[in-house]
Amino acid sequence: MSDPSNAPLVTDTAIIDQICDRVYHIVLDIQQQHPELLKEKYRTTPWCNPHNQSVLITKLKARLTQAEDKETKLINLRRFLEILLLPSYFTQPSFGELTQTLQSSIPPNSPSPSPELVSSDSSDALPSPASVTNDSPGIAILLLDAENLQLDVETEKFLAKLCTYPIQIKVAFANWRSLGKKDADFHSRGYELIHVPPGKDSADMKMATVGSSIFIHYPNAREILVCSSDGVMTHLCNTLQTHGFTVYLVRKQGDTITVLNSNTNQIQLHSLNPPPEIPGLEEFINQVKAIIRLEQTRTGNLWIKLSQVCTLFCRHYQTTMSHLVSFNCPGKTVQDFFRDYPKEFVLHDLPEQSELYVTLFERDPSVVTPNSNALPESPALDSSLNTMIRSKVELEQELAIIVKSLMADSGKTSVPISHVGMEFRQQHKQSINHRLKELSLGSKLIKFLQDCNLFQVKKSGKIYIVTISNPGNPESQKEIQSTQSSINSVKTLEKILKEMIEGMMKKLGTDDISVNELKKEFQTRYNKTADTCVKRFQPKSSLIKFLRNRPTVFSLIFIDKEYRVAIAK
Repeated sequence: MSDPSNAPLVTDTAIIDQICDRVYHIVLDIQQQHPELLKEKYRTTPWCNPHNQSVLITKLKARLTQAEDKETKLINLRRFLEILLLPSYFTQPSFGELTQTLQSSIPPNSPSPSPELVSSDSSDALPSPASVTNDSPGIAILLLDAENLQLDVETEKFLAKLCTYPIQIKVAFANWRSLGKKDADFHSRGYELIHVPPGKDSADMKMATVGSSIFIHYPNAREILVCSSDGVMTHLCNTLQTHGFTVYLVRKQGDTITVLNSNTNQIQLHSLNPPPEIPGLEEFINQVKAIIRLEQTRTGNLWIKLSQVCTLFCRHYQTTMSHLVSFNCPGKTVQDFFRDYPKEFVLHDLPEQSELYVTLFERDPSVVTPNSNALPESPALDSSLNTMIRSKVELEQELAIIVKSLMADSGKTSVPISHVGMEFRQQHKQSINHRLKELSLGSKLIKFLQDCNLFQVKKSGKIYIVTISNPGNPESQKEIQSTQSSINSVKTLEKILKEMIEGMMKKLGTDDISVNELKKEFQTRYNKTADTCVKRFQPKSSLIKFLRNRPTVFSLIFIDKEYRVAIAK
């Protein structure tokens, strides 16, 4: 016959009666001494009445008797108490004493009670790790309010490094029905999921309830990570501290995770946007070349300011070129980097210019000397670098070209003044207001345009617009609107350029013409730049590339630091 002392709790009626009687007296004592711990509707219930006593004990006994195992009985007891009592009760010593009594009543050969005691429904069950015993080393527990803070794997690794003990228990609280597939993600990462009903503070309250009694269910716990951006968790942290835990309050502020250590008051920070991995030398060179090519395509300029390359690189890759140069080429500057790779880049220092310009080393027949191993002669800088605007008249003419081009592109008779300023900056790499100050012509574009007879300025709604004064005969607007339709194919553009080159060579009596002069003539005739027309059909191209790619039609040569073009023979 088996030892009756080892009989399971499910058949020990006497123990169940003792538990029910103890719970009744706890409720009675709470009503008399701490009624604020009872839910409001039960505070005035006459619990000393024999009838109410019988009802409470009978209902609790039914719950405990119907349960098939010890763990379920303990869960049912917790649920029953949550019907009567507020969450703050479960931080009281009396609840701890009650739990200890229940644990001591379990026979030695039976498994210890599971911490499912802290759950409020079947989906709320906390883990019951077999590895957590009184004899096992200390552990850390992570409690997460997943409704207002979600941790990724990298953040978890960061938190683990801050803890003295390993994080063995991870519990996430949320209304999982409202978070899509997040439950599957957290479950796959080892979280126990506790579901709460919809409500603003449901997850907070459940987390506070579970957390405040965590020391009872995990006697080996030494550190608790309370992960929530809600201020109400401060009370939970204080409660846990009074029980001797090291508490880490984890919050999110913008793109940063802050972790406050309750023992030391030290704050650790973790960025949710970590810096990108540093590329190797070969990848870094390819990245720089890609930036230069993109800017050459965008501007139609062969040479790009070194400062512009650095700015674009930083904007695109979220790190500075100097940082990557110092990593890949210790002791070198950005200028040293370009000079150290002459087979990839050409660095050019213009006389009387503080800026350095860079281009790619490309063995193109039109720019390379007969010796294929030699560096190309310095190609001509684009007109935006060579042609300086030195007077009011020159500035007026330049702005007139920009306004006409914008009008032609938009098909409208006027354009916003802000667009004129942006186009000037894009073409000249300098703000128009800065140029006005250099020429002592004031500091505002709108005032300059108003003072010029060449332009008409008026206010349209909240913005100022500008147009060209005396645009000519009534057909002029139709000509502007039909510019795009008149050049409707690559063949048409090729034919127009060929005729223009032939006409200009004949007029000048030369065997070739400057590409810069060709650009100006095209702008004058069509009220838009040749590069703009090329990009209509070949978005990544430019006029120079267009001419270079048609050697049977055009002959592009490089003489005296500028591109010149002739008709191929």
